[in-house]
Amino acid sequence: MHLLSMIERYLRESGIPASRFGRDAMGDPGFVANLRRGREPRDGTVRRVQAYIVRARDSVTTVR
Repeated sequence: MHLLSMIERYLRESGIPASRFGRDAMGDPGFVANLRRGREPRDGTVRRVQAYIVRARDSVTTVR
């Protein structure tokens, strides 16, 4: 799955704003906006974001 698609899906599921996601996942509130404008992330960035989403989903599942 394309990284931006994965992020957009997570944003819909979680209800958090894109800027909050970017700040929490990458320390960059403009991260998602840049991806939406065509920025191509490096492989390490992709892995970091994927790991963030997995951890975030696991923490929600654990709390419920």
